[in-house]
Amino acid sequence: MTTENPLIREQSLAPYACQPSASRGRLYKEEESNTRSVFQRDRDRVIHSTAFRRLEYKTQVFVNHEGDHYRTRLTHSLEVSQLARGMCRTLALNEDLAETLALAHDLGHTPFGHAGEDALGEVMAPFGGFDHNAHTLRILTSLEHRYAGFDGLNLTWETLEGVAKHNGPLIKRVPASLISKLIHRKPEEKLPRALQEYNAKHDLELHTFASAEAQVASLADDIAYNNHDIDDGLRAGLFTVEQLNEVAGIGSVFREVRKLYPEIDEQRLTHEAIRRIINRMVTDLITTTRHNIEREGIETADDVRNLGKPLVAFSPAMQEVNRDLKAFLMANMYRHYKVNRMASKARRVIKDLFQFFLAEPQCLPPSWNALVGGSGTAITATVVADFIAGMTDRFALDEYRRVFDVQARSWLGK
Repeated sequence: MTTENPLIREQSLAPYACQPSASRGRLYKEEESNTRSVFQRDRDRVIHSTAFRRLEYKTQVFVNHEGDHYRTRLTHSLEVSQLARGMCRTLALNEDLAETLALAHDLGHTPFGHAGEDALGEVMAPFGGFDHNAHTLRILTSLEHRYAGFDGLNLTWETLEGVAKHNGPLIKRVPASLISKLIHRKPEEKLPRALQEYNAKHDLELHTFASAEAQVASLADDIAYNNHDIDDGLRAGLFTVEQLNEVAGIGSVFREVRKLYPEIDEQRLTHEAIRRIINRMVTDLITTTRHNIEREGIETADDVRNLGKPLVAFSPAMQEVNRDLKAFLMANMYRHYKVNRMASKARRVIKDLFQFFLAEPQCLPPSWNALVGGSGTAITATVVADFIAGMTDRFALDEYRRVFDVQARSWLGK
C-alpha cells in the first residue's frame, strides 16, 4: 500500500494558502507524522474526539427525537466539510485545514441548538456568560482528555486561529500586555474568558482576520445551513414551496425546476432546486474571491490575515439573496410556533438542570464533582456549564427526568 506524501500536495497550493510546512506549530511540542500533514493530523484528532461523536445526537433546528431525516450537528458538519473542501480545492487553498475547521466548528454547541445556548448564556451571565465558539476552543484545548502529555487535542496554531476568529477579528489591535485586561471591559466588548485564557498562553492574533481556509469554512457553513434548513422546513411542513416564491433568487430556482420537469413530485423538486441554489452560491463565492485576490494583490497567507476585511466573500447580489433567505427562515421556521414550543421546553430543561447542579454539585457525576469549588461559586458554575454543554439532546432529556421525576429510575436502578 502506498501513502500520499503530504509535501507533494503542498506543492499544488497557492502561495496565499496555509502551507503545512510553514505551520506555527502546537502549544505542546510533538514529533510530527511522516505520512500525514499537520492539518491532516488535526482533522483526525477532531474526528476521534468525544465531542465530535456527540454531534450525532445534537440538534440543528429540530430536537433529535423528532425525526430521523432532519439535520443533526453531525450531518451538518459533514455537509459543511464537503462544501469547504470543494471550494478550497478550486481556489488552491489547503482543503485539509478547511475540512478540520468545518468538522470542528460546531463542537461547542449546547443541546437543543440556539435555544439551549441562549438558556445557558442567560444562567451563566453572572459568571462570565457562555459563547459556543469560545466553548469550541475550550473543548479543543482543555476539555478533551485523550492524551497522556496534555489536556485538549493540541491542535496547530492555524486550526485554533480558524476556530477562534473564522467570523473575523475579535479585538482591536492592542499590545499583548493589555490583552488580559480585556476581560474587564463592558459586557458588549468583553472577550469570552475561554478565549482570553487560552490566548494568554498561545497568542492567536485575535486582532487579525483568519486564514482564507477559515473564511471558506465559515461561508460553507452559511451555504449549508441556509439551504438545508429549506429542506428540513419543507419536510416538517413549516412552510411551503409557494411561500418560497417570496424570496428573490430562491423562488425563481424552484420555478425553473418546475418548468423543466412539470410532473416532478415535491421531494425531487426540493432536492433539485436546493442543489442548484448551492451550486450558484458556491460558484459566486469562488468567482468573487478570485476577483478579490487579484484586486488586492494577495500573495501570502499573512496578506489574507492583514487585509483588514474578508477576502473570501459573496458578490453583493448573492449577499442580498442570503439576507432575504435568512429573513424568510427566521420568520417562517425559527419563529414558527411549533419550533417555539420545543425551544421553550429546551430552555426550561437547560435552566433547571443548571440551577439544580449549581445548588447541589454533589449530585454531579464524580469526575465532574471533583472539579467544583462549592455550591454557587463561579468555578462550580463553569463546571456545570461544561457538563451541560457537552450533553446530547437525548441525554439532557434523560438527565432531566432522572433529576426531577420522582418515578424515574436513578443510575443505580438501571
